[in-house]
Amino acid sequence: MLTKLKLFLAFLITSTSVSFAQNITTLDYSDKKEYTIADVKVSGVQFLDSKILISMSGLSIGRKIKIPGEDITKVIDKFWTQGLFSDVKIYADKIEGDQIWLTIYLKERPRLSKFVITGIKKSDATELTEKLKIKPGIQVTDNSNQLIINTIKHHYKEKGFFNTKVTLTEKSDTINKNKVLLTATVVKGDKVRIKTIDFIGNVKYSDRKLHHVLKKTREVSLNIFKPSKFIEKEYIEDKKKLQDFYSKNGYRDFNIDSDSIVQIAPNRINLFIKIHEGKQFHIRKISFIGNTKYPSSILARAIILKKGDVYDRITLNKKLNDDEESLRNSFYSDNGYLFSSVTPIEAKIDNDSIDLEIHIVEGPQATINRITIAGNTKTNENVVRRELFTKPGDLFSRADIVTSVRRLAQLGNFDAEKIDPQVQPNQADGTVDIKFNLVEKANDQLEISGGWGYNSLVGTVGLKFNNFASSDIFNPKAWRPVPSGDGQSLSLRVQSNGSWMRSISMSFVDPWFGGKKPNTFSFSLQNQVYDYSKNIANVLGGKNGSTQRFSLFSASIGLGRRLKWPDDNFTLSNDFSYQHYSLRDWKDQWFTFTNGTSNTVTFGTTFSRNTIDNPQYPRNGSLFSIGLQITPPFSLFRKANFWQLSPSEVQFYGPDPNNIYLAEQAKKYQLIEYHKWSFRGSWVNSIVGNLVFSFNSQFGYLGYFNKYLGYSPFEGYVLGGSGMSWNAMGGREIVGLRGYADYTVTPNTQILKYRDANNNPVFSTTQIANIYTKMTMELRYPISLQPQALIYALVFTEGGNSWYHFQDLNPFALKRSAGIGLRAFLPMIGSIGVDWGYGFDAIPGNPSANKGQFHFTMGQQF
Repeated sequence: MLTKLKLFLAFLITSTSVSFAQNITTLDYSDKKEYTIADVKVSGVQFLDSKILISMSGLSIGRKIKIPGEDITKVIDKFWTQGLFSDVKIYADKIEGDQIWLTIYLKERPRLSKFVITGIKKSDATELTEKLKIKPGIQVTDNSNQLIINTIKHHYKEKGFFNTKVTLTEKSDTINKNKVLLTATVVKGDKVRIKTIDFIGNVKYSDRKLHHVLKKTREVSLNIFKPSKFIEKEYIEDKKKLQDFYSKNGYRDFNIDSDSIVQIAPNRINLFIKIHEGKQFHIRKISFIGNTKYPSSILARAIILKKGDVYDRITLNKKLNDDEESLRNSFYSDNGYLFSSVTPIEAKIDNDSIDLEIHIVEGPQATINRITIAGNTKTNENVVRRELFTKPGDLFSRADIVTSVRRLAQLGNFDAEKIDPQVQPNQADGTVDIKFNLVEKANDQLEISGGWGYNSLVGTVGLKFNNFASSDIFNPKAWRPVPSGDGQSLSLRVQSNGSWMRSISMSFVDPWFGGKKPNTFSFSLQNQVYDYSKNIANVLGGKNGSTQRFSLFSASIGLGRRLKWPDDNFTLSNDFSYQHYSLRDWKDQWFTFTNGTSNTVTFGTTFSRNTIDNPQYPRNGSLFSIGLQITPPFSLFRKANFWQLSPSEVQFYGPDPNNIYLAEQAKKYQLIEYHKWSFRGSWVNSIVGNLVFSFNSQFGYLGYFNKYLGYSPFEGYVLGGSGMSWNAMGGREIVGLRGYADYTVTPNTQILKYRDANNNPVFSTTQIANIYTKMTMELRYPISLQPQALIYALVFTEGGNSWYHFQDLNPFALKRSAGIGLRAFLPMIGSIGVDWGYGFDAIPGNPSANKGQFHFTMGQQF
């Protein structure tokens, strides 16, 4: 019993010594004895695993230890260094002969109950909390506390707050045992601004010039648009810009020898940058070594730099390797030479001249081995694979991968910002594996909207399924809510004002009809009815009890195919359509005749090229199309003046010339004939990063075959406004022109109606155009590129006009406007936007048509 007591006191002294004097490494033990550990237990812990702690201690059963001795001391020291415990002790529970039973007592440091940041704005506190990733239940240690302090200080230092102070306060949680409330009190202090930037050692370029090179690190000035905050991250980037500036101008030996910051006030610093410029070098000779596939003369043209030029290493590296159209990419990577390398070597330096050798290792051509698809949780894999320009067995081509990514983005089923093709070379066998990582996004759309038209509220309900699968229509399990995965498009749309106006339409598009080739099949149906006999208000001049009625039925079927020539981006689409128009007592200002039926059979063809990289927020590419719609020239196969009434027909309509005119007009337009030409052109280009410039041009012309029939009463253009129409009447093409009220940039034209008994002409007025032109320029910048809510702002300038007769066309007499706008692409709704435009040119007879106008838009517009 006495021996056990002595041993306990020895352990207690040892643990206390380590606890309160951790720097002591030797102790004077006069009586040492070797024991074999029979058992080890852990006490005092609540959250940590006892088995792991015993294993960490190294005190395993069967191990021999000397007591007193360093064995116990080292174990205690090991636990202290973890920083997880506030007390560490080791007891001997029992000793029998040379057997000893041990207990390790550990008192855990408190755990976090709640963490709060005070002294700053709530939004800043939320941002910091997310950055720290501190959650209740973690152990509060000296290391964790210091990490919190350092992270907060660094966070504000990046924002220009160099003097941020952080104080941590721990308070015991009275409810939860061994838990604390941790509060971080932050005092940001003032932002540190740069008073002066002094360059030391510059001779070739002035301080002023070098200040312009530092884009974000600037001195305090009166120009509020040039911030002078010192932000370390931006300063590091600016030093790289300074290095690139000198390198681009031929100073290959340029170096920043040192830089220092001198704080002259709590919120002011001076910045000193000592540089070594060296001398400017020029290219004396460029030679190519190792090229067998392409002659040196062709490769030399690709890198632009030539003998006598300043030795611009930045441009040289871009033209050799970095740019998409670099020598390596356009000559080698696009033609299978994945394992090629292009390395510039400074072969000889003579005074200020450099001889360059471009060492080229062409290597073997790589073939594609495997292509895998990942992330397509909804879209069928065959839909993805058919859009790829990379096939197993083909030669590797970087350009084909770029095209594949663009095609996948144009599908609209995936987040275009996250399409990630991973190239995995297998140099041992000269093959390459490609993995396309995709992220599905919701692209079915629901349209519920309303607008004011014809003195009434017009409501619209539409559904568009952009990844429809007609092959699973009869599979009950596939209806979730509709069959999907085949990349087809199905649209349903209903418009109505609840009484006298309704429009119903549906369309279907299969981009791979038959599933083997990119042949597009489409069909659509539409029915519009405007029945003012049901109207109880004065609409379009119709009074109560009006008999006015207009209806349109149309159907179309189309086939298109992707072309191989001139390149894979061209398509040719053809369609046949039929329209049936029915008018009763309709105002002749709309369609030049008021009663009767008309029929149109049309063949349409469109030749287009599309290289737009992203349908929602394009940064690069173009979209061109030339289209023609044409009807048979029916009048060529009918007798002259076929519309004129016979004497018996004249007698039937009576002697009133107006009645005869109306009857002849109805007969004249029973079969509509025309040819309609259209051109669309859009260019999109990234200026800097995500700042995008867009240019769009449009042209349309409606022509006729028979000068006596003249222009078709349908298919003309109305220009002005947003381009949207809540009450778009069939038979007219709506063209937007922001800054002007809807339809107001459309001519009012007098057309001969008939001649009275004295042969005097009687005219009617119609508001329609048969030719128009429009141009648009936009600057766009994204606010959010997230697929859940893609938002971007824009500024625009537009010009356009329309005319009734071709001979009146004046492409320089445009109605001009400019303004700003906002676009949002929401997965369930599609593209919506609002613009404010100012029209600079007055509309004769309509003083309120121009100047400030707000416009609402829906749908993608390039």
